[in-house]
Amino acid sequence: MATTSSDSKLEGQPTDEGMEADRSMSRSDSGSGDDSLDSLSSRVHRCPLTPSLSPRKRTTSQSKTEPPLLRTNKRTIYTAGRPPWYNVTGTTFKEAFVIGLCGGSASGKTTVANKIIEALDVPWVVLLSMDSFYKVLNKEEQELAAKNEYNFDHPDAFDFELLVTVLRKLKKGKSIKVPVYDFTSHCRRKEWKTVYGANVVIFEGILAFANKELLKLLDMKVFVDTDSDIRLIRRLKRDISQRGRDISGIIKQYNKFVKPAFEQYIEPTVQVADIVVPRGGENFVALDLIVQHVHSQLEKRKLRWDISALASAHQGQPLPKTLSVMESTPQVRGMHTIIRNKETNRDEFIFYSKRLMRLLIEHALSFLPLKPVSVETPQGGIYDGKRLSGKRITGVSILRAGETMEQALMAVCKDIRLGKILIQTNHDTGEPELHYLRLPKDISEDYVILMDSTVSTGAAALMAVRVLLDHDVAEDKIFLLSLLMAEMGVHSVAYAFPKVRIITTAVDKEVNDQFHIIPGIGNFGDRYFGTDAPSDWCESDEGMDF
Repeated sequence: MATTSSDSKLEGQPTDEGMEADRSMSRSDSGSGDDSLDSLSSRVHRCPLTPSLSPRKRTTSQSKTEPPLLRTNKRTIYTAGRPPWYNVTGTTFKEAFVIGLCGGSASGKTTVANKIIEALDVPWVVLLSMDSFYKVLNKEEQELAAKNEYNFDHPDAFDFELLVTVLRKLKKGKSIKVPVYDFTSHCRRKEWKTVYGANVVIFEGILAFANKELLKLLDMKVFVDTDSDIRLIRRLKRDISQRGRDISGIIKQYNKFVKPAFEQYIEPTVQVADIVVPRGGENFVALDLIVQHVHSQLEKRKLRWDISALASAHQGQPLPKTLSVMESTPQVRGMHTIIRNKETNRDEFIFYSKRLMRLLIEHALSFLPLKPVSVETPQGGIYDGKRLSGKRITGVSILRAGETMEQALMAVCKDIRLGKILIQTNHDTGEPELHYLRLPKDISEDYVILMDSTVSTGAAALMAVRVLLDHDVAEDKIFLLSLLMAEMGVHSVAYAFPKVRIITTAVDKEVNDQFHIIPGIGNFGDRYFGTDAPSDWCESDEGMDF
């Protein structure tokens, strides 16, 4: 999940938190929705302490934002999704493989990283730059920086504590926030980028090997060794064209700080490197060796989604206590009769589905924690009532069929925030993959109503719950709502996530060889939208093409 920038740096996939979802969800160039990044670049946080000694061009650790794609001559690498990263117990498979790239300033680390990504043929990659983790300078330090008197190549210039925390979480598959550093004002911009998940993480920086805790997180250490004259020429070009600096200042800074820091802190770390790459990105032999090694390691960590394990894991077990099935009143049973009937026309199917959704939402709200509250009535009396004890409720739909429940939720909960998750099936591996994610800001503080029309195997629901947990939503604050579930799906979710509340209007016992619920309701998305299901849609995991 990486986005390209004008200086060839790749950063992690944003999740567009707080933005309203785009209806265009195609797997191609739409990626995962980067429109929030465009607006982000226009809201620059300038530090008021920045001296105005000389005008400079604004440049950041990510100077331009583009869709999360990496284009090569042969193909487009999609970096907007991720593979299944958990098993039937809801725990992670293997941690991401982390490659550390170290080398002097302008040695070509980013070029090497990009060429490794192109050669790897792995679509789930994050490139994390150490440049994003410069410390914010105080007034005195900023004045020194404006005079080229501040040492940006010293270990003290970097926030290693934050860097280690971010890389450790990213390696474990968690959602993390990466600061965006402004090299002109020497401040961090107000908005940070959200990065979420990868098979391979490439971490590059001049002091990538200078911290013991960082070294523990690196599975492979590569030192990019480039002639000092070439590095100086590259630095001159970059700082003049991208950072608005003058030649004399660059030379002064190079002689006083950059060269001594390289000799003292960077060059000695070549001893811990697994591979040394002379001439940087031009050394194709060394790059091939790196790619071969990473491929062998990824093969050992190869992920295989075992749908049969889900099907057989909980046979004969009683339904979990976390399941709540809405009372099957004559009204509810009558509506089920209509929407389950294959002869029901689309208008009636939509009408009665919406009625059931409204009842389901209202039933689910009764499980939210409430606190006692007293209010004064218009007649002056006191009424002892109830009010939500949490901060707020957020609805998250599993696209596309889960989106049909949003209207009912908005009709019951005023001003509710909405998020969306799109899961598709990889036809080569049969694995469910996350291809679109848009969650509201600070969702970790909310009670989350996760919506899907039907749950068969539970594969999509498992992945969606895992996404929420990776964004720090508490497990006991997640409510999975579905019009119809199979016992298999109920068991799968409850076994993996025993604190998630599961709420539905009905549970059917069987799932056939194609993992369709029996007697079931058919493909809910097709019947609701009046379409033939695209072969790669993984809506409401019933009928997932495994």
